[in-house]
Amino acid sequence: METPRYSREIREPASEPIQSRPNELRLCGVSAVRARFQKDPDSFRRLYFDYETGRKLGIMSKALAAGRKIYRCVETEELEKLSGTVHHGGVVAVVAPPPLEGVEAADTIKWAKRLDPILVLDSIGNAHNLGAIARTAAFFGVPRIVIPDHPGAAKPNDAAYRVAEGGLEHVEVRMVSSLPGFLLGLKEAGYTVIGTSVKKEAGKAPQTLERISEKTLGKAVALILGNEERGLAPDVAAACSDLVMIPGQGTVESLNVSAAAAVLIWELMGSRASSRRR
Repeated sequence: METPRYSREIREPASEPIQSRPNELRLCGVSAVRARFQKDPDSFRRLYFDYETGRKLGIMSKALAAGRKIYRCVETEELEKLSGTVHHGGVVAVVAPPPLEGVEAADTIKWAKRLDPILVLDSIGNAHNLGAIARTAAFFGVPRIVIPDHPGAAKPNDAAYRVAEGGLEHVEVRMVSSLPGFLLGLKEAGYTVIGTSVKKEAGKAPQTLERISEKTLGKAVALILGNEERGLAPDVAAACSDLVMIPGQGTVESLNVSAAAAVLIWELMGSRASSRRR
């Protein structure tokens, strides 16, 4: 591949504050940067890379040059400063973040008619978990994740995008003010709302994956994942149609939420569930 010619005309210093500006995201890693470029090249504002990685980014560099935007080859230490992490993957793109839109009743009706699966995160607090879940959702073709507008809920920030490895470019993230109200609206639209739990909650005992899989065949499914430490909030559990648990050997109580998401998405929303519906 042709090695890009790096601009020497732009005099702006490469270093930026470690904290992102409110209206910017820093994407790290070739997968994440390429995914954003393919989806929305106009969102790019600045691009920094080391020499080896720059050899893979010729098309991006040419596009930024045509738009008179900053792109520059820098040392590894500079990439660490720009990204705020040693896990930058050789490239840092500063881009405009997509808006976090809400959900209208008409949206849920439309999604239910298409049998679109939905992931709902009940105040998942760790951005790395959000990114890992988004990556799994994108892999299995889950089109959207819904999160609450709550200060304790992780948002799609730099860390989430880095862990998602491009997954957040393929999964739409929506935000709602009340999860219980949103879940009730999902049920009215025709969704089967399945919460995850290891114990009885809101008068519901968690059922086996096999039983829940049978009950959700041919239906629109919303899967609700609880907070890493507290699990589902009581009012969220009460709004669920059923609860499900992943059986283990009992040596530890539960899986990490991102690992649990992968198992449940595969079983209830992924390829095996899709093949059953056909």
